[in-house]
Amino acid sequence: MRAIILAGGRGSRLKPFTIAIPKPLVPIGDMPVLEILIRQFKAQGFDRITLSVGYLSTLIEAFCGDGARWGIPLDYVRETEPLGTAGFLSLVDDLTDDRLLVVNGDTLTDLDMASVWREHDINDGATICSNRRSVAVEFGVLQIDDAGRLRSYVEKPELAYDVSIGVNVLSAWAIEQLVSAVEPLDMPDLLARIQGIDRIVRVRHTNAYWLDLGRMEDLEIANEVFAADPKRFLP
Repeated sequence: MRAIILAGGRGSRLKPFTIAIPKPLVPIGDMPVLEILIRQFKAQGFDRITLSVGYLSTLIEAFCGDGARWGIPLDYVRETEPLGTAGFLSLVDDLTDDRLLVVNGDTLTDLDMASVWREHDINDGATICSNRRSVAVEFGVLQIDDAGRLRSYVEKPELAYDVSIGVNVLSAWAIEQLVSAVEPLDMPDLLARIQGIDRIVRVRHTNAYWLDLGRMEDLEIANEVFAADPKRFLP
C-alpha cells in the first residue's frame, strides 16, 4: 500500500510560523503533523510513502530523510513550480500499485486510512472521504421568487454540508489517463475529468475526527485535542 502526502504548500494563513517552517512541520504538541501522519501510515500497514514537496522542501527532506527512523521507505516528488493538489501526480512515474492514497499534509485525523485504501473499487476513478460540517449564517436568509415575492424567511439558519477532508484514493488508471501532462491541476478538476469520461467518483462519509490545520485557530484546537488524548492519533 502506497500513500502520497501533499507537503508542498506555503501555508500563508499560518504566518508567521510558515515564513521559516513549512506547514507540514508545524508542531502539534511536540511533534510535526507530518510525523503524526507518517506514524499512522506505518501503523496501518502502508509500506511506502511519497512526499510531494515544493516550498522549503530542503527542511522537510532533512527532517524526514528516507523514512528509516520510522521503519517505512520514504521518497519524494519535487515540484519546481506549483502544480496543484493533483497536477503533481504527473511527476509520479512508478505507479506499480493499482491505487494510491493521497492526503493533505496539514490533516489531523484518527481515520483508518488503510481501510479506505483497501475498500476502494478500482473500477471507480476515485474515492473521496467526506465529513459533515455546519455553518451558522448570522443574517436572516430570504428565498425570493422571480417576481420578487418572498417565499420564505429563515432567521440565522445553520446550514449543513458534506465537505472533503483531503483524504482520497485514486485508481492508477485514472492518473495515467487523465494526469498525463505536467500542468497545474487541482483535485476537484481531476475528479471532474473522471466524471467527464463517465466513470464513478465514490464518496465515503466518515465520522472520524478530522481537522484541516489551515488557520491559526485550527492549530490551537488541534493542540488541545491532541494533548487531551495523544493515543487517539498515535499508535
